[in-house]
Amino acid sequence: MDIAKRNPANPILRPSDLKPCIPGMEITCLLNPGVFRMDGKTWLLLRVAERPVQKEGIISFPVYNEKGEIEVLSFDQNDPQLDASDPRVIQYKGQYYLTTLSYLRPVCSEDDVHFSEDPAIKPIFGEGFQESFGIEDCRVATMEDGYFLTFTEVSPVAVGVGLIGTKDFKTLRREGMIFPPHNKDCALFQEKIGDKYYAFHRPSSPELGGNYIWIAESPDRIHWGKHVCIATTRPGHWDSARVGAGAAPIRTSEGWLDIYHGANKENRYCLGALLLDLNDPTKVIARSDEPIMEPIAPYEKTGFFGNVVFTNGYYMKDPDTIQMFYGASDEVICSAQMSVREILNTLR
Repeated sequence: MDIAKRNPANPILRPSDLKPCIPGMEITCLLNPGVFRMDGKTWLLLRVAERPVQKEGIISFPVYNEKGEIEVLSFDQNDPQLDASDPRVIQYKGQYYLTTLSYLRPVCSEDDVHFSEDPAIKPIFGEGFQESFGIEDCRVATMEDGYFLTFTEVSPVAVGVGLIGTKDFKTLRREGMIFPPHNKDCALFQEKIGDKYYAFHRPSSPELGGNYIWIAESPDRIHWGKHVCIATTRPGHWDSARVGAGAAPIRTSEGWLDIYHGANKENRYCLGALLLDLNDPTKVIARSDEPIMEPIAPYEKTGFFGNVVFTNGYYMKDPDTIQMFYGASDEVICSAQMSVREILNTLR
């Protein structure tokens, strides 16, 4: 039951459309942008993944070293201690490494199709040891006192959630890690409920539990508590292996509506919907039994990591129309529109 109206121009952004920011690198993938509106334009905070141009028989990838400089590590592809079966993550002598280094890169558009860079708004790179493998998958919450970015901090020791506040994307206020490891897929609600801020997050507990969606509350967007699990994986369903929140939820007359992602054991990523109580978002009113969007287009089925549709960002074009931007096959950026009314109808 795919109800997404895909843009005929998809993919709207490919790796070849941008030049690498890191000297000596190539752009491998564009992924899952955060979305916001500023100065009458639509802005995407792309996750850009770069790596060295690969040489035959060698696997090379960049990391930040202890000095905060980018260093390239290289391994023989035939080394028996190297596991390179996953194009995204390799393992060598018990240590995991990402095959690319990601950062956040802003692009803007007046028509939601043709995007360009503004030299006044700079890319956002990882800083410090906790971001030494890069920063990924940003969500942007637009609030009365500015824009708030939640993103994944990746390092050799863990994966956690970082926060940046800004009013103009020229001056950034880094708040550090707000959800400790192992955690990702954090999306802030864009308004308070009562006197509290709320956020989705996704701690992982493979030994007891799994990759589930949780919700928490905060007085200041930095200190979080009263954590409640609101959505688990479902055996035999399209979201049997992992689930995670999308962007900020949308306030509707029937409840908070969030478009979330789920994957099965074959790593096929689809989108579904959650509907939460307006006054108590820890209460789930309804949840998609079937996906509302699946990887069915050719550019969603094949790519760097195929069979993936994954969204971190959208804005409301009108009270019913969700203008959504999403990553396809972990390689290209696409757009689609969805109707709030149609999504709610699937949940009845």
